[in-house]
Amino acid sequence: MLNIAETLHRWCGEARPFALATVVDVRGSAPLPVGTSVAVDEDGNAVGSISGGCVEGAVYELCRQVLQNRGEAQRAWFGYSDEDAFAAGLTCGGELDVVVQRIDPAHQRHLGAALAEAAGGLPAAVAQVVDGPDGLLGATLSVLGDGRTVGGTLDDGPVASAVADRARALLRAGRTARVTLGGDADTCPERLSVLVHVAATRPRMLIFGAVDFAAALSQAARFLGYHVTVCDARPVFATAARFPHADEVVVDWPHRYLERAEVDARTAVCVLTHDAKFDIPLLRLALGLPAGYVGAMGSRRTHDERLRLLREAGLTEAQLVGLRSPIGLDLGARTPEETAISITAEIIAHTNRASCLPLSQGTGPIHGPTAPAHGDKQAIGEAYGAVPMSAGQAAAVP
Repeated sequence: MLNIAETLHRWCGEARPFALATVVDVRGSAPLPVGTSVAVDEDGNAVGSISGGCVEGAVYELCRQVLQNRGEAQRAWFGYSDEDAFAAGLTCGGELDVVVQRIDPAHQRHLGAALAEAAGGLPAAVAQVVDGPDGLLGATLSVLGDGRTVGGTLDDGPVASAVADRARALLRAGRTARVTLGGDADTCPERLSVLVHVAATRPRMLIFGAVDFAAALSQAARFLGYHVTVCDARPVFATAARFPHADEVVVDWPHRYLERAEVDARTAVCVLTHDAKFDIPLLRLALGLPAGYVGAMGSRRTHDERLRLLREAGLTEAQLVGLRSPIGLDLGARTPEETAISITAEIIAHTNRASCLPLSQGTGPIHGPTAPAHGDKQAIGEAYGAVPMSAGQAAAVP
């Protein structure tokens, strides 16, 4: 639902009831991920999309019915249809499970609070029961960025406490996910499935080296939604005028800045200086932090020398395996702009555990399984390890 947070926040502020249809499960190839929603108000106004157009008409009518009937939440299933051209079906061949429920802002003020945070760019989470005991389908609970639970339609007790704990964990990880809990005496005797919608702060990309490649990379990263920092020790090069797409430009020694920077498992560290006096102290520090991606630019000869110096500096082989160097995928990149695409493509592939192969050479669903929670360091390592080391940008940098 947080994909349409701004509109839903406005509707809540106007005390306008609406029906919310949310994708709670995806099987096969589907155009939009779990957690995506469409909403319809009592005047018939609609916002959002859950299928890129395939089943929107059927979902719209279902939303209207739920609004008019003022009944309990409903589940609907949409799959591939080729027998009837006018049937509601996903022509992409996937399957969607959708929960449709009526939201009355006057009685669900907690939802308005979470939507207000998300619309303002602040972290928030909304947990939504999507499967479980009768009467709980569609029940919600909201958690703000500081960890406070601001209420919900789940009754206070062990179930609500367990759901809030999982919502806080996913909020810290910055990841929307469906989780299963219950089935034990301490929480809920019956198992239930909860979809936790997360609006997180933007992930960070730290770019070291105020070079032309950094200018292009900062633009590509900003387009992808990163909060971009460019850092260089040379004030004549590290200027806001040279990096208009960066959120901040810092003049400092790279390793000294990294020591005080906020780094988590969603952070990408891109070292573009290919100068040992900057690279070695910086990478020695970066490879010991929980950053999700650490890449360094340079030729293969530079890479080999860099590894030798890092080993001399005390790094282990287990730490060095986390270094993506030469940085980027082998796209034949030459220009700074092409190299920026190469680097961001590698980061996207790592995040999504992708093979980096052309889709035309693969089989099975185009949209594979979701990446592990960003906070799960072991799972992240396994996922990143599944992608081959980059073939490199040796031609891009001497």
